[in-house]
Amino acid sequence: MTHVHLLQDFDADTIAELQRQLDPRLHFTYGEDLPPTVEILIAGRPTADQLNACPHLRALVIPWAGVPDTTQDLLRRYPHVTVHNLHHNAAATAEMAVALLLAAAKFIVPIDQRLRAHDWTPRYEPARSIGLHGKTALIIGYGQSGRRVGRVCHALEMTVIATRRDRVEGDAYAEVHRNTDLPHLLPRADILIITAPLTPETKGLIGEKEIALLPRGSILINVGRGAIVDEAALYFALKSGQLAAAGLDVWYVYPTDEASRTHTPPSKYPFHELTNVVLSPHRGGDEVGIDTARMRQLAELLNAAARGEPLPNRVNIDAGY
Repeated sequence: MTHVHLLQDFDADTIAELQRQLDPRLHFTYGEDLPPTVEILIAGRPTADQLNACPHLRALVIPWAGVPDTTQDLLRRYPHVTVHNLHHNAAATAEMAVALLLAAAKFIVPIDQRLRAHDWTPRYEPARSIGLHGKTALIIGYGQSGRRVGRVCHALEMTVIATRRDRVEGDAYAEVHRNTDLPHLLPRADILIITAPLTPETKGLIGEKEIALLPRGSILINVGRGAIVDEAALYFALKSGQLAAAGLDVWYVYPTDEASRTHTPPSKYPFHELTNVVLSPHRGGDEVGIDTARMRQLAELLNAAARGEPLPNRVNIDAGY
């Protein structure tokens, strides 16, 4: 019987939902105390002491997409432990990317704010709305979320090009390239959509030089990680008009504790003063019922172990995803 332990903090109802779906051949425990018989640990940021407390540990499941830097560094010291992710919120993240794209392209937020003040003048001013039909969207990170975004863009009759770390054959929706092809792809992109994880390869991938390669008046959407795009380059491109608009769900500064949640600016630059950017507080992967979806996918992953099968969603710890 395989011993699975949940170290991650979830409420009692969520844990009970997971237990209901687990194969009875799995021995499941949870809490801060780690039994030495644990073989599969569910935790996002385990410590070395916790890993050392489990001499039979063979797999770590991070219950979200991506690997924290501290966990990535730690797991390099445990090459016998495989690392696995969940992609339960891929659809929600993709939907947020599409929502930000439409809101940014149509300038929904500033027009909404003015009409709330009973100001109808945007209706009579020169149009700012950017049409998407016939445009080209470049998606960086053509994975679980990126593919969903690509299908929607295709449905809107856009041309879709995309990049991955390892090039794959194009599908019915996108022409797929490696990230190293970006200098040749950016001049084609009217819309740049980032759905990639933060890794050593993607950190700072889009800077001043890359933004300058985009056609003037392009749109940038980021639901990956803030640090993929250079903070200063993004702000000044929006201010100058090199970028016509942006939709951002990921940032550069986050609250450090509960008390700071109501007064922490997301950047050292005043993005909030710009009317051509839609701001979202990193909530793209969240929606009603998301923890139920998380537990369903976690149970599917763990039940593979009960059947003697390899655990899915294995992470390349050096690449970070």
